[in-house]
Amino acid sequence: LCATDIQHPTSTMVKFTSQVVSAALILLCSGCVDAFAPIKTQASSHAATALKMSTETAPSASDVLWTPSWKSGARDEALGPIGQYCEDLHLVTRRKTRTVTCGPINFGSDHPIVRQTMATADTANVDATIEEVMRCADKGFDLVRITVQGRREANAALAIREGLFKKGYDIPLCADMHFQPKVALMVAEALEKIRINPGNFADGRKDFAEKVYETEDDYAKERQYLVEAMYPLVEKCKELDRCMRIGTNHGSLSSRVLSFYGDTPRGMVESAIEFADICRSQDFHNFVFSMKASNPLVMVQSYRLLAAEQYRLGWDYPLHLGVTEAGEGEDGRMKSAIGIGTLLADGLGDTVRVSLTEDPEFEYEPCNRLAEIAESRLAINPDAMERQKAVKPYTDTRDITAYARRVGELPMQKEEDAVDVRGFLHRDGSVLSAVKPEMFAKENVQYLYQELGCKTAVGMPFKDIATSDSIFMRTIPPSSDTEARTAMRRLIEVSVGVVVPAEELEKDPLPNAVALMSLEDAIAKEGKLPEGAIRLVVELDGDEEESDIQKIKDLDPVFCMLKPKEGLSHLHASRRVFELFKANDIDKSVIHHFTTDTDDSNELALQLGTKIGSLLTDGNGDGVMVEQVADKEAFSVDFVRRTSFALLQGSRMRNTKTEFVSCPSCGRTLFDLQETTANIQEATGHLPGVTIAVMGCIVNGPGEMADADFGYVGTLPGKVDLYYGKEVVRKSIPNDDAVDALVELIKDYDMWQDKEVEEEEEEAVAA
Repeated sequence: LCATDIQHPTSTMVKFTSQVVSAALILLCSGCVDAFAPIKTQASSHAATALKMSTETAPSASDVLWTPSWKSGARDEALGPIGQYCEDLHLVTRRKTRTVTCGPINFGSDHPIVRQTMATADTANVDATIEEVMRCADKGFDLVRITVQGRREANAALAIREGLFKKGYDIPLCADMHFQPKVALMVAEALEKIRINPGNFADGRKDFAEKVYETEDDYAKERQYLVEAMYPLVEKCKELDRCMRIGTNHGSLSSRVLSFYGDTPRGMVESAIEFADICRSQDFHNFVFSMKASNPLVMVQSYRLLAAEQYRLGWDYPLHLGVTEAGEGEDGRMKSAIGIGTLLADGLGDTVRVSLTEDPEFEYEPCNRLAEIAESRLAINPDAMERQKAVKPYTDTRDITAYARRVGELPMQKEEDAVDVRGFLHRDGSVLSAVKPEMFAKENVQYLYQELGCKTAVGMPFKDIATSDSIFMRTIPPSSDTEARTAMRRLIEVSVGVVVPAEELEKDPLPNAVALMSLEDAIAKEGKLPEGAIRLVVELDGDEEESDIQKIKDLDPVFCMLKPKEGLSHLHASRRVFELFKANDIDKSVIHHFTTDTDDSNELALQLGTKIGSLLTDGNGDGVMVEQVADKEAFSVDFVRRTSFALLQGSRMRNTKTEFVSCPSCGRTLFDLQETTANIQEATGHLPGVTIAVMGCIVNGPGEMADADFGYVGTLPGKVDLYYGKEVVRKSIPNDDAVDALVELIKDYDMWQDKEVEEEEEEAVAA
């Protein structure tokens, strides 16, 4: 066995120090041994020196070439204002990056997007972790991250790495580090990649103590301890050709950064840049960045801001994308698609992890699918290039340094209106449901009311918090079908809009319907409505001339529906429409009309999050309508409605249910996260406007709960702490009692409401 290299079954050479090789031999021969403790060999009478975290050779912070200050304006003065954030605003082109190596894989624009996940097994359980990593590798993942809390896990990491090599697996491993510079230094001896969190790597245990900095010099003076923590690790990574991820998280910024920049995307970016400056000053460049947040809007803005700063600074480091604590099921996939899909559509991102509260191998399908969607959109593909070039020219004026939602005009009531049109749209974002005529048959109509999210009393529908705002019907029951027409009238009378193509209404009028016309037809008819129609909706296909767009003002539709035609890039054609609206001061609401033929609920969430979410994260759009166009519809009206509301909630527009921020579990987790999350959702899932964070350990506890009202955090085996905001209010509650205690805590803060009684009970009471 060579003292500097170990050759594993696929002949990839992986570097290890002689001490690690010796430790590995001892570990293999003697079982459970501290692989990083001082060791004795037959060839030497003295013990090898134990790995130590020394700052004696760390340079002074004044010797580091720090990036000019953003806050003082020095960066603008030295480098000019912030500019581009992606390669091309009109053609999807991957941002050009350097290649970063990680064992047998490479990150960067010259390589395929890397798919990765994180193990949930206890790292100290070597056999269980090996088995889990093997399952992930067999599924198709390129890299697996494992948690390393201390010396015990660092020793286990070496055994895991060697065990995988012996079984023929060279998949690289990443050590997830928090709070422990010494342990990071140790585990760099064994694993190919080290993830450090600037928020707690040098600052120790998370706290929210507010610090007061009179001047920027006061803030900068505290950089010395960052240098002392990072210097040895950077030197070790250079020596062994290790990879590093500088992974900033929105909720775990240090109290130092929080006090100076606030809990903001700018603070995330500046925190990462400080750590990158230390690496660069040591001529170490084998690292990637990440800017994770549980809020997709914050996540997208942070990555775009970091990319823009890299362009300004002349840096080219790859980006690792992820929405942290996305949750589970379609909701978790939706939030990930909104955040990750938006950035991949910008050409940003070189490696992806979809964080789900599920077993890690289940993350592969959404992770791989998002990467496939992104790769299919690249302009290097002839079809994608043709669609993107087919979009008429426009000027993109989006400001990626700040989020501002375009707010469309809501329906206005007129004196002569026979019904209340104000509920046809919702101020926080609208959901329209596509409905077939047969759903209004006598035997179906009560089920339809339920599918639309209506409450009912004695058979009459009423709007609830998550009722479809309007419905869309390509054809309608004939006026001779009095029962169906009566059912439609009852919806209109409770302010549910019924949108129908104008040509259908011309054949058989429906009183107080909303007439849908293409912009071309509306202009030709000068906006004249069919008999009985109460309002106009204009349908746009993204290819209109600006002169025609300008006529929308005179047509005065109640809103517009946007569905880019075949042959156009959906993203760029939609952006062009919003730019034309902005340039011409058109404030009409725009509903995204999304069509799908999939029969896979996960695929629906990914497609909807990627295509429509990427527009909503720019603040462009006032709602969504999903229409199934397959010969046989795969999903119920209810499922599509709930999925549409999940899109709006994931895009931080309209809350119709409890928002859950749940971590994806890892080796630090102190309770069964999937079961506990399910129990909490069952008890509290009916509280719209309330956000609950479910965190398996203190690392992802107060930090990652930045957006949460209440927190449920594992602190000791079998014990949970409860938070209100960022403050611990109840400690060491037994797991068996913790869900009930959480409910009581929500009640104490007057944010509880009882679950709605079942419809049958409501009807009995009404009768």
